[in-house]
Formats: sequence, structure tokens, C-alpha cells
Amino acid sequence: MTEKIYVIHENEEWTTHLFKRLDELGLPYENWFTDEGLVNLNEAPPEGVFYSRMSASSHTRGHRYAPELAESLLVWLEHHGRKVFNGSRALRLEVSKVNQYMALNAAGIRTPKTIAANGKEQIVKAAEKLGESSFIIKHNRAGKGLGVQLFHSMAALHEHLDGGGFEPSIDGITLVQQYIQAPEPFITRCEFVGGKFVYAVQVDTSEGFELCPADACSIEDLFCPVGEQAEEKPKFQVVEGFNDPIIEKYEEFLRQNNITVAGIEFIRNSAGEIFTYDVNTNTNYNSDAEAAAGKFGMLELAKFLGKELQSVKVTV
Repeated sequence: MTEKIYVIHENEEWTTHLFKRLDELGLPYENWFTDEGLVNLNEAPPEGVFYSRMSASSHTRGHRYAPELAESLLVWLEHHGRKVFNGSRALRLEVSKVNQYMALNAAGIRTPKTIAANGKEQIVKAAEKLGESSFIIKHNRAGKGLGVQLFHSMAALHEHLDGGGFEPSIDGITLVQQYIQAPEPFITRCEFVGGKFVYAVQVDTSEGFELCPADACSIEDLFCPVGEQAEEKPKFQVVEGFNDPIIEKYEEFLRQNNITVAGIEFIRNSAGEIFTYDVNTNTNYNSDAEAAAGKFGMLELAKFLGKELQSVKVTV
């Protein structure tokens, strides 16, 4: 039996670019679309390389229990000693920002002050306890920045909670978090493949918090009027020559948590201090930003998986 690369996911739109790169490199792979399905614990899985792209936002696409099924699949693969990338530990962090923050803190990485709450009354208590003049609420299990709301007063929070606009997280846990005021409206996302830094991308946040860089999610490019002309200002831009000590900390964090592929997002405050607030183990890439920089995340990922597949063939 020929060994393959098995891609575990629940969203074709976010995976098609990887499949194209695997095709370009002539690598054998199989599409494991994991929404509904079964895991036969009485049988051994096939040989090969297994890579999970399961997303915390699967429920927004009607795949409510895809992560739970994927976890069953991943622990089955791990039990049988298969080579799994972004396995059960990575998935645990993908679907819970509480788990993310505790793991980041354990690696010596600073996160915004955060309180987890279940229920509207507890959200109010959490905001009072946080004691910040400006704060945000966000879903514990989310994706694409969904559910993020910024408040500058307790009155505004009460109005939101009582006005019918509040949407609870799919797991019932809402995070009340310190708002980090950046001197300029952007965040930085560091991309890693094989546990190593590939590039950083600057993301314009002036239109809000939906920050998924995938082409299917990207908000239309922003335009700034200059006289009678319009100068294009892309939402995503690869940062040339990005080099910061945080990269070494991120790589160690990924090693500690057995995460191979990730996008890690941070924001700087006015003093230049870094606050890390999201780890995306189902990371996506923006094609326009990559084309402009000549750097391609999915190509690097396909090459990595191909190299790992070759090592499996040698040892089998």
C-alpha cells in the first residue's frame, strides 16, 4: 500500500490551496473531510502522514461537531503511533482560548488580562472585576475574530447584553478581556511551518476584528483618497525582514505544545510591549499579500509534508 498525506479538515475553501500545492509537487494525498463520519477503534489506521486543519469556527459553517469527531480521529491515530501534525493537543488549544492563554503564559508569553465567564450576569461581574475603562468580550471558541465587541463603559456592556445583540460562544464561555490600545490600527500575525518562523503579516484592523486572512474571508481592500486619486491600501501585508525576540518564544511554545503549523497574533501597546492574544492552528494565508512578497505559506507547508512523507516511506 502506498503511503499518503492525509489532510483532516471541514472546509474545502480553506484547503483547496494546499491541495493545489500538493498536486504541483506530485505528492500523493487523500482528502479526509471530517464533518460526519466514523472512527473504527477496532482497526489500525493506514500508514502515512496525517495533518489536521480542523477549525474552531466549524460551527459557523454548519459543522457543529466536526472538532469532536476530529479529536476522536486524532487520538486514534496517535495511539497507533502514526505521524500526526497538529494533533489532539493542537486541537485542544484551537477550540479554547482559555487553554491557549494558559499554555502561552506557561511558555513565558504575555497575554491580555482575561476573565472567563458563563452567563450574562457573570460577564458583568467579570467586567467589573477586570476594572478596565475599555475592554472587549470575545468567544472562547471562535475563529475569524467573530464575537469580538469593544466597550468603553459598563453602560455600553449592559446595553449590548440587554439589547438582543449578544451572541454566546458555542461552548457557553465568554471572555472579558483587557483592551490593548495600539498606536496604529494593526495587529501582527506570525506564520510558522514545521515549528519554524516563515514570515509575519501586518493586518489592518481599522474596519473591525474579522481578521481571517483567507481569500474567502478577506474584507474588500481599503481605499484612502489622495486628491482625486484612490491609493490602494491592502488589508494584509507581509512585513519584510521581520525580526523580534518574540519569534524564539513562539517557536518554543509550539515545541512545548506539539504544534507544527500555526499563525500567532499579537498587538503592541503605545509603549511597544507585545500582547499575544490568538493562536490559530488552522492558519490561512492571503494570496495577494504573499504574491506581493514572493513568500507562500501553503507551498512551504506542502514541501514540509512531502519531506515528512518521504521519511515515513524510508522507515516503513
